Amino acid sequence: MGRAFQNRKESMAKTSDQNAKVYSKYSREIYVTAKQGGPEPESNLALRSLLDRAKRDQVPAHVIQKAIDKAEGGAGEDFAVARYEGYAPGNVMVIVDCLTDNPNRTFGEVRQCFVKTKSKIGTEGSVMHMFDHSAIFVFAHDDEEAVLEALMMADVDVTDIEHEDGKITVFAPQQEYFKAKQALLDSFEGIEFDVDEIQFIPKVMTQISGEDKEMFDKFMEMANDQDDVQNVYHNAEF
Repeated sequence: MGRAFQNRKESMAKTSDQNAKVYSKYSREIYVTAKQGGPEPESNLALRSLLDRAKRDQVPAHVIQKAIDKAEGGAGEDFAVARYEGYAPGNVMVIVDCLTDNPNRTFGEVRQCFVKTKSKIGTEGSVMHMFDHSAIFVFAHDDEEAVLEALMMADVDVTDIEHEDGKITVFAPQQEYFKAKQALLDSFEGIEFDVDEIQFIPKVMTQISGEDKEMFDKFMEMANDQDDVQNVYHNAEF
């Protein structure tokens, strides 16, 4: 991509343990989203988009349904969003997003990722100002002007559009997510999204290599291995 952004870790090796972790993270997010906005995708747009993404990532139907049933039953854990910021190896800025039922435990686990890689967890807002919170859509298309026109006609506040290798990438403010997605669905029949998410996009990149990259890879592996961690956003460029 011409402009770097961090998607979920789709390149993970397909081992059963790693699949189980991916399914667990989705299950938790689906449960929370369904509990907050209702279990019906038709009326809960956030849930509908999350289910679309889960299906693209090949999360089994029984995992999805179990999480929805759990939310519909009203019982279960009370998860809260926890977000940590700091500087990973190579002075890379990172945002670690979590869903937790025990903030003290989660903070301790995330802090260890920083400590064991000789990096530094920061205070709230320490790196957030260097990221944009954006809706991102990536899909196959060749006409950048047609895409922009469709979004403008729907009164979508588009931040940026890129076209590279037969793929269009649309960036919009996170509050424009649902309006932008609906405009694209209405305008381009059969559209399929490679990326359809709200993410933190770095304003500047930090190049790393050698030992810094090795230690950064270790940091990412440790963070993604934590059950409470849903996503890690960073500005590393290799």
